[in-house]
Amino acid sequence: MPDIRASAAKANVNVKIDAEIKELATQLLGRMGLDQTTAIDMFFRQVIAQRRLPFQPILPPTLDEQIAAAILMSSPRQVTLEAGADGSLLIDPVLHQELYDWAVNG
Repeated sequence: MPDIRASAAKANVNVKIDAEIKELATQLLGRMGLDQTTAIDMFFRQVIAQRRLPFQPILPPTLDEQIAAAILMSSPRQVTLEAGADGSLLIDPVLHQELYDWAVNG
């Protein structure tokens, strides 16, 4: 494996990228004190050092998965209630505080 710490030979990388993405990234990199060349060089060095991408790519959820998640988030929580021997509700006030308050205060 070649020594990547110091290399006299330089090469160009030509990439076509969405103009808006380039502009946003350039602005953020500038705020970090980096230019595009340095950032890309850092990325390539991390790929070499880690022998993989330096981040974990993930698939964004499909529309169906987003809808299912939204339904789950909006579904009311189900609680199984128990009754005492006299027919009164047995509700743990710590575990189900909102339900306990409703049962006691109406």
